[in-house]
Amino acid sequence: MTRLAWKTARGGFDEAFAPSGTPRPHYKKIVSILKSFPSEEIERRERLQRLSLLNQGITFTVYGEKEGVERIFPFDFVPRIIPASEWERLEAGLVQRITTLNLFLQDVYGEQRCLRDGVIPAELVYSRKEYKRDLLGIVPPQRVFTHVTGTDIIRDDRGAYMVLEDNCRCPSGVSYVLENRDLLQRVFPELFVAHAVQPIKQYPSLLRDTLAAASGAGAGPTIVILTPGMYNSAYFEHSFLAREMGVALVEAADLIVQDNHVFTRTTQGRQKVDVIYRRVDDDFLDPLAFRRDSILGVPGLVNAYRAGNVAIANAPGAGVADDKAVYAFMPDLIRYYLGEDPILAQVPTYVGFRKSDLAYIRANIARLVVKTTGDSGGYGMLMGPFASKREIEACLAKIARAPSNYIAQPLVELSAHATYMAGRFEPRRIDLRPFILYGDRVRVLPGGLTRVALRRGSYVVNSSQGGGSKDTWVLAERDG
Repeated sequence: MTRLAWKTARGGFDEAFAPSGTPRPHYKKIVSILKSFPSEEIERRERLQRLSLLNQGITFTVYGEKEGVERIFPFDFVPRIIPASEWERLEAGLVQRITTLNLFLQDVYGEQRCLRDGVIPAELVYSRKEYKRDLLGIVPPQRVFTHVTGTDIIRDDRGAYMVLEDNCRCPSGVSYVLENRDLLQRVFPELFVAHAVQPIKQYPSLLRDTLAAASGAGAGPTIVILTPGMYNSAYFEHSFLAREMGVALVEAADLIVQDNHVFTRTTQGRQKVDVIYRRVDDDFLDPLAFRRDSILGVPGLVNAYRAGNVAIANAPGAGVADDKAVYAFMPDLIRYYLGEDPILAQVPTYVGFRKSDLAYIRANIARLVVKTTGDSGGYGMLMGPFASKREIEACLAKIARAPSNYIAQPLVELSAHATYMAGRFEPRRIDLRPFILYGDRVRVLPGGLTRVALRRGSYVVNSSQGGGSKDTWVLAERDG
């Protein structure tokens, strides 16, 4: 019998191993258990894991790929472990941040105090395509805009947690969080004897409670999930959550607006809808309010929302809060609305909207990561330290045409985690997307989606760019 080799990270923060090469205290038991398996048994279970993913249809969609629409979402069985003390601080920081984001949205669609007081430039907010002027003065039920948020967290080379970005529109990935836990418990049940891990199976019921609270309609509101359809990259998640919550999964053709109320067509006739968990972007949500060519939206939906007859999660217009240029002002917004210093740090950000920042970006682009302010999924990004001269020149030309659509950040050496790669355990860079629910109060699911860059040397963890995922454990007691 042979045992698999383990390799630790040479640069950055290694999640599982100390600089000496010994496992960190909260990883000792897991590493010991995995080392006890012969390589043949590890490989056998890894094959079972891949077969299970295939049989269950745990997939995502890649747009523009010739070889097929759907792919299996790669899963690595070495769990990412977060000690209870670390999670307590992360959770407090996330609650602080989501509270601020919601207050910011209430403000910019209401009194606009933060704009008058110069906390964030009014011209910057008004120039964001995610800022929907038609929604000014509309207060959603319960005054909550950000019902479901996915905030991306990284660790720097010292191991400090930092916020990389917020996702306040239609954040995806929570279905993989739940499926990863279920898969790991079936394929490697021995790992769970090592620690008491906080459960996550309650997420569908928490999400349903959050959506019910959003309605303000009393007991038993009718909730539906609005999906763009089976060719959407997150369709697996849409159908998974609908099944787990016991609610209807609908497309635009299944809904109709009459007298500013929304109804769904059923075999028993029309049924009034109280809450829509929409997985359709704002621009396609209602062809009468936004893009007229949209076939994914429901005509008249925004009017029903404006009249207060239906709750939409997340609220239309919430996307302005996760614009990458707005992100740069979050520390100031936390101090402005809450009178507190930020609990979680964030990456220094240069905003093309500001002339001084723009000059810095142009002069230092080869050392920076440049991102478009509204894109996600790793698209529209330039990794300056690894870019060719031609790529840098092309990016500079784009910035010159629309500087306010770009931000730049220094390259952060992401933390690395032991990952099973073709017969050995090697370090791969990771991030974390916790999921935060805002109903009658803010709740954070313990853990989240740990995404891993499976390509050697890669900093990009997105599934669309070759990334995979891990089960994320939050320990239930301070034993690490």
